[in-house]
Amino acid sequence: MALLGTLVVALLALTLLVRWIEPRLAFFPLAGEAETPRDFGVPFEAVTVDTADGERLRAWVMRPAEPRARFVYFHGNGGNLSNWAPIVASIARRGYAVFAFDYRGYGVSSGRPTEPGLYRDVDAVVARAWSDGRDSGAPLIYWGRSLGASMAGYAATVRPPAGVIVEAGFTDARAAVRGSPPLLILSFLASYRFPAAEFLNRARVAVLQLHGDRDSVIALELGRELHDKLTGPKRFVTIPGGDHNDPEPRDASVYWGAIDDFVASLRQPAQ
Repeated sequence: MALLGTLVVALLALTLLVRWIEPRLAFFPLAGEAETPRDFGVPFEAVTVDTADGERLRAWVMRPAEPRARFVYFHGNGGNLSNWAPIVASIARRGYAVFAFDYRGYGVSSGRPTEPGLYRDVDAVVARAWSDGRDSGAPLIYWGRSLGASMAGYAATVRPPAGVIVEAGFTDARAAVRGSPPLLILSFLASYRFPAAEFLNRARVAVLQLHGDRDSVIALELGRELHDKLTGPKRFVTIPGGDHNDPEPRDASVYWGAIDDFVASLRQPAQ
């Protein structure tokens, strides 16, 4: 009985340690704001989004005169909006409206990131994005990159968009750490899940997946695994030479061709 009690205490202590560590393994935010879309020749408006639990999120809104579609952009787990500025600016330059934001604890957004906290951020952003530019007639599409794929999937369960773009996505948190046995073992004690496949299947929206065949962070096989688990309309496009954090696509014709075709295939859902 003494040995059993010792094991239980040790397991509880290890679980508490994992729960304390997991935000530090999942999120790599940078404070501040340096570059903006304006540095890349794209005008934008900086806005603040208030969450239900009192955080204030920084967002950038880019509005072409007659957008072909409206994107809500959910970035990955590193950096802040400034790191993603060249990417969201390149989307806007192609005639798309973009609503990009920093999660809590990133950039100049308040708070500290946690998985439940990020879902509260998404709740607030979805409400704001649907009210912003809804009269344009352009389809609203969620675009999630890496960790942002789970956020985009969750957003689709809150309010379904016309479609979802998943870039460098993975099925869930456990799949993402499968290549690291120590992290995989610890993941069974963790609370974070980031279940992108579950969210997307619950939402039942059309999904376009983009994944580089040289992704050094989320392997191409993980992206294909996500694709195989999706039960709704879907398309998988491999980007030749693409790595995880490319500021510009390695094969622009394949990358933008897939996005433009996806947008053209969508219809605006009922308001």
